[in-house]
Amino acid sequence: MNGAVVISPHRASAEAGADVLAQGGNAIEALVAAGAALAVTYPHFCGLGGDAVWMVADGAGAVDCYLGIGQAIAAPVTRIDQRGPGSMLTTAALVDSWDHVLAHSATWGGRAGLHELLQAAISLAEDGFARSASQKFWQEFRGDTIAFCNDDWLRQPELAQSLRLIARDGARSFYEGALSQRISRAMRDAGAAISADDLAATRTQRVAPLRLDYRGLTLCAPPPPTQGATTLQIMGILRALDMAGFAPDGPDFHHHLVEAVKQAFLDRPPIADPDFTAVDVQAMLGAPQLAAAASRISGRAMDWPQPWRQGDTAFLAAVDAQGRSACVLQSLYFDWGSGVMLGDTGILWQNRGAAFDLAPDHVNCIAPGKRPFYTLNPGMALKDGRPTLLYGTQGADGQPQTLSLLLSLLIDHGMSPAKALARPRFLLGRTFSDSRDTLKIEAGLPDTTTAALCAMGHELAPIPAFSPLGGQAGVVRIEADGRIDAAHDPRSDGGAIYAGERCTT
Repeated sequence: MNGAVVISPHRASAEAGADVLAQGGNAIEALVAAGAALAVTYPHFCGLGGDAVWMVADGAGAVDCYLGIGQAIAAPVTRIDQRGPGSMLTTAALVDSWDHVLAHSATWGGRAGLHELLQAAISLAEDGFARSASQKFWQEFRGDTIAFCNDDWLRQPELAQSLRLIARDGARSFYEGALSQRISRAMRDAGAAISADDLAATRTQRVAPLRLDYRGLTLCAPPPPTQGATTLQIMGILRALDMAGFAPDGPDFHHHLVEAVKQAFLDRPPIADPDFTAVDVQAMLGAPQLAAAASRISGRAMDWPQPWRQGDTAFLAAVDAQGRSACVLQSLYFDWGSGVMLGDTGILWQNRGAAFDLAPDHVNCIAPGKRPFYTLNPGMALKDGRPTLLYGTQGADGQPQTLSLLLSLLIDHGMSPAKALARPRFLLGRTFSDSRDTLKIEAGLPDTTTAALCAMGHELAPIPAFSPLGGQAGVVRIEADGRIDAAHDPRSDGGAIYAGERCTT
C-alpha cells in the first residue's frame, strides 16, 4: 500500500500515531504520539519510568540513533536487587528522548510539540481502555506480585495528570520541574536511591549506528551499550553460510541460525558503556572474526549451558508520506519493571539497575553515571542508500534470535512481513519457566524437522504456536516505488494502520 503507516503492539497506540500522519505529521511525530499511548496501554512492557532506543532516517538514508538510556545513580551501591526499590538504580530516559527526537523532527519541518502529541495518551489514561491479552497473560503469570493495573477496564487518572504536566511544561519537567519534584518525593517514600540530581543529569545521546552489509543491503543497529553488534554479528555469520540455500521449514535452516546465535553470544560479554570501557565493535564485525565464527559451526549442536537474560520491551515503527522513517523500542526491562508505582504519579519505574554487577572487575560493574548493558536494538536496512526495512522485537536475549530469523526470512527467502512474523520461532537457553537448558521451538515445524534437530544434538522443548515467550516483533518493508508492506506480530494486540485508514476531525 502507498502512503504512510504506523505499527505498534497495541491498536490504540497505532491509531494515535496514524492520526498524526493523517494530519500531515512526520514519522517521528507519529511515533512520539504512538509511544506515549503505548506507555499507557502496555504498562507491563513500557512506560514513562522506562527507557527508549530510537533509529531515525530521512528518505535519502541518513540514519541516526538516539540512546534514551538512564544512567546509574551517583550514590554508592552495595546491593542490587532484581525487583523492588533495590533494583531502581538508574534514571529513566524515555521522556527525555522525546525532546531529542522532536528536535530532529524539526529539521524535517516538523512543528508538533508534546502538547499536541500527548493528547491521545492523556485521553486513554483518563477514559480507560480494555486490558490487552498480553497484559492479562503477564499479570496472571506474575500472580499476586502485581497488585495494580489489573482491572479489565483500566483507567489511570494519576498517570494522565503526569502526562498533562509533561504536555504543559515540556519533557524536562520530568527531570527538573514540578513533575520531577513529585517523582523525587515518591522515590524517597518508596525507599529508592534515585535523587533529584540523578534525574536532572539524565540525557539522551545521539550516536551513529553500526553497519553491516548483507546480500546487497546495509543493516543498521545501535552501538554499545546495546547488543546491536550481536545482531549484526549473527547476520555476518549467516552471510558466510548461504542461508538462501536452506529451506525455511528444514532442519539445516534452524540449526545454522541457532548455532550462529551461540557464536555471537560468546562474543557478547565485553559489551558495556563505551564511556567507561572500550568495546572493539570493529573487530567483532570484521571479516576475520565472522569467518572464524562461521567455521566453528558444524553439523552438531554446540552445548549451551549459558544463563538467559530476561527482559521485555515494545517495538513501534512509522513511515511518513515523504519516506522518512523512525522506529523505537521502549522498555521497563523485566515485565512490570521494578514493580514499584511511584506514589500518586501513576509512573511505574524500571528495574534496569538489575542489569549491573557489583564485582569491581566486571565490565558491567555499576558506577555513577554509567549505563548498563542494554538488550534493546531496533534496526533498519538500507537498499541503494535508502531505508527498505524497519524491524525490532520484544524479548531481551530473544531479540537478536528473533531478528536474525526474521531478517533471513525477509531477505534470503523474500517473505512478506506478515508471513515472516507468523513463522515458528526458537528461543535458546534456560528462561524463568525452565528447569533445564533447552531450545524452545514453537509448534508449526514439520515433525521431520524437529526430529532432525534432535538428531543433531538439540534438546528441544516444544511451546505453543504464537507463544508469548516468542516475543512481539514488527516489520515495515518500503519498496523502491514507495509501496509499503507492514505488519506487527500476531502474538501482540496491535498491527499496522495506514494513515488513510484513520479519519480524524
